[in-house]
Amino acid sequence: MTNIKNTEVLYKNYNSVAPLGLIAMNGTQELGAKINGYLERWADRNGYPCDDFMIECECPRFQSGDAKGLIKSTVRGKDLFILVDVGNYNCKYKLFGQENSMSPDDHYMDLMRIIQAASGKPHRINVIMPLLYGGRQHRRSYRESLDCAVALQELQRIGVSNVITVDAHDPRVCNAVPLMGFDNIMPSYQVLKALLKAFPDIDVHKDKFMVVSPDEGAMNRNMFYASVMGVDLGMCYKRRDYSTIVNGRNPIVAHEYLGTSVEGKDVFVADDIIASGESMLDIAREMKGRKAKRVFAYATYGMFTSGLASFDKAYEEGIIDGVFGTNLTYRTPELLSRPWFHEVDVSKYIAYFIASINHDTSISNVIDPLAKINALLKEHRGL
Repeated sequence: MTNIKNTEVLYKNYNSVAPLGLIAMNGTQELGAKINGYLERWADRNGYPCDDFMIECECPRFQSGDAKGLIKSTVRGKDLFILVDVGNYNCKYKLFGQENSMSPDDHYMDLMRIIQAASGKPHRINVIMPLLYGGRQHRRSYRESLDCAVALQELQRIGVSNVITVDAHDPRVCNAVPLMGFDNIMPSYQVLKALLKAFPDIDVHKDKFMVVSPDEGAMNRNMFYASVMGVDLGMCYKRRDYSTIVNGRNPIVAHEYLGTSVEGKDVFVADDIIASGESMLDIAREMKGRKAKRVFAYATYGMFTSGLASFDKAYEEGIIDGVFGTNLTYRTPELLSRPWFHEVDVSKYIAYFIASINHDTSISNVIDPLAKINALLKEHRGL
């Protein structure tokens, strides 16, 4: 497959839309530095030396909680990419003397402030929002708000040209902004690469390995993994108690399994978010109860909102053998130190996207990882 691994194709055959600028909002500095490093190396390798694409900004707050956006160098004429992590609760600010954690609402409003601070001077504004603001509330079933759709429309209204997100809970939210660029990317190759590196003894054959979707909403992503790996696909569906609401959702009564036998097989379960992790652990127990050999879980965003104790216990009991998550949102030092957690680095993939968009060239080769996955599996199987 022709991809942007050989970035010379971009720099020699295509002109950039405008000089590139990268803003890493509060809480994304680590990821932003990695992305910036790739962009600098590629530019330098192809004869376009640049000291730094990063543009410093901040959103200082008054003690009352009011804030303002401040960009500390020029953005005039730049193809501006703004990286924001709305899930980073480790960012703090003072409110009437009390320390507050930033919520998704705070991060979204800071993004709006920085776009305002740009004052319409950039050539183009692109927002990289891996964890989509309000994305978990993806449909209206009663008198409910649809925050994600409204937020996207507001970004379009104030001049954003493109929004890049990763593994959206429901990518159909792009229907809210049909005239704005919206790319939902899936780091499938990066996930499989991390899985096979962490567990090189995995036998990726139909009689030894299986993919199981945790629910009907995750079928598409798990169907892709099963198809490219040539293995069977199973599915769990959730029976809920619709008479009550706990923590904003109907509680799950049980997970029911549909599919072929998992006995003696390694099982891979992929989802977009691990929040409390209750569902993922229930599924792991169900698979182990059906005599699965090992259970590996993946979530693009590992939030672990109820802490890590339940996963520690499940790991010690042999219920779950590994949990994979990306570096696209905040991970606590405690999580990164756990033996069962394995990080999937997506910074290079995001950098590919930025380079493609900045050079106004097709992103089809970046989106479609099939050839790279086939090569990875072929190497792993020793073919």
